[in-house]
Amino acid sequence: MNIFLKWSSSVGALCLLLLTLAVGNVAARAGTVFGDKETDGSNAAVLGAAVLDYNGDRKADFSIFRPSTSTFYIARSDGSFQFSTFGLSTDIQTPGDYDGDGKTDIAVWRPSNGVFYVLRSSDGQVQFFQFGSNGDEPVARDYDGDGKTDFAVVRRTGGRMIWYITNSLTGTFRAEQFGLSSDITAPGDYDGDTKSDLAVFRNQSNGQGTFYVQQSTLGFTARQFGLGTDLVVPGDYDGDGKTDYALVRQGTQYIWYILRSSDGAVSITQFGAKPQYTTQADYDGDGRTDISTWDPIAGTFYVLQSSNGAIRLYSFGRNGDYPVANYDTH
Repeated sequence: MNIFLKWSSSVGALCLLLLTLAVGNVAARAGTVFGDKETDGSNAAVLGAAVLDYNGDRKADFSIFRPSTSTFYIARSDGSFQFSTFGLSTDIQTPGDYDGDGKTDIAVWRPSNGVFYVLRSSDGQVQFFQFGSNGDEPVARDYDGDGKTDFAVVRRTGGRMIWYITNSLTGTFRAEQFGLSSDITAPGDYDGDTKSDLAVFRNQSNGQGTFYVQQSTLGFTARQFGLGTDLVVPGDYDGDGKTDYALVRQGTQYIWYILRSSDGAVSITQFGAKPQYTTQADYDGDGRTDISTWDPIAGTFYVLQSSNGAIRLYSFGRNGDYPVANYDTH
């Protein structure tokens, strides 16, 4: 289904309302709301682009979502700013590079109708894609390695976790059971083949935590690490092209535990405190995920830069906002 409407913030809410579709058992329907430009589908895929990089310079940009006005505010690393009214306050953040132009697209998933809404950076079009139903969890990542984020959700049913994924490379759909319904999702590229792997983190009966990963190239692996109550904060903290097992332990202070895939060593770093949000990303563009938090009281990002070990402070946002980088904390 294609619906042709010119996008503007003033008609955004009505536009998205008109696109609401009934959801069946993981039925997928797609369409595009066209802006001022046409697309010929010729955008080249860019592998390895930084997550949350809205201008394509391989550095994560500071971004927040203000639920009270459904507005995204983005401070780009080049010093420019962007704001876009998009989505509803109850939407779930699902940023990614859906059009393969090397830039992160503003994107959300709406639980009430199971629809992904994507504001594409390549052409300004608003794409919608119905996938999943209320109660599912969006896990959009690049599962086929073509440089485009794939629409995906997990469904917890009958004690199991079912992954539903659409592959943008082939246009095919797959459903795969991996994990228990009580597990925490932790997708990432753990074997370094540029494809996101199915992964979960399990709170064991003894209180320990275990990662279970179905690697797309190297197959199944499991690793006990941390406590089952820790937060999962995936990222490539050592810059070897592989997602590291990474956790945050929330006491009065935050303790980051990172098992580096490059050498098997564990780094332990105290950084952040309640009520801060974890916002790990590669803000300095050195190819390594930086430990980071956002303080809602101060409206400030704190970044421990991996390139030089310095702590960077950036005032952006206010209490009541949501830092988009927190989408990848589980």
